Amino acid sequence: MKTVEISVLNKLGLHARPSAQLAKAANLYRSSITLTHEKRSVDAKSILGLMTMALPCGTTLQLSANGPDENEALAHLTELFTNRFGEAE
Repeated sequence: MKTVEISVLNKLGLHARPSAQLAKAANLYRSSITLTHEKRSVDAKSILGLMTMALPCGTTLQLSANGPDENEALAHLTELFTNRFGEAE
């Protein structure tokens, strides 16, 4: 299992559109992928789970992947966060 620490950089946080993008991207991989903030973890392949996290801009969280393609999954998903899910701010 691999884990990376990432931050929510887009101004509106992890709202519906980025949650959908994250879940769609996570579902491309066979590995199990988890998003953890403080003591709460959700399956990153679940848009509903992601949206219930209500993560605002500036939140630091852990993204974990466990499986045969965990490195590729973490690289791709980290890139989404780094690029603000395609949002200007």
